[in-house]
Amino acid sequence: MDEVKHSKFTGGPARVSREVDGKFSAYGGYCSGTNIELIPDKKIVQNWRAGSWPEDHISKITLVFKEVPEGTELAFTHEGVPADDLEGISEGWHLNYWNPIRKMIENAEIG
Repeated sequence: MDEVKHSKFTGGPARVSREVDGKFSAYGGYCSGTNIELIPDKKIVQNWRAGSWPEDHISKITLVFKEVPEGTELAFTHEGVPADDLEGISEGWHLNYWNPIRKMIENAEIG
């Protein structure tokens, strides 16, 4: 929920509201949506859409953070992705988010 950190690890421009009903966009608008539920340090739920999808198609992402002895565990779900785009979106999450976040954490660049 931080534009500067998001842009740093993705390499693309981002706009991120920290308010419920606030809007966000990433990668210059490729993905965008609205915050549905925000519980600091616990949960983020957003309506989410890719720029290549039909204008009226909206999916939902949920991120749940849980403290564990080793640090923080993240549970992620993405519901409502069009069937013909499921593989590409799944690969995109790994290539554009999970791998760069892991690298940034390993290099202790978050803070």
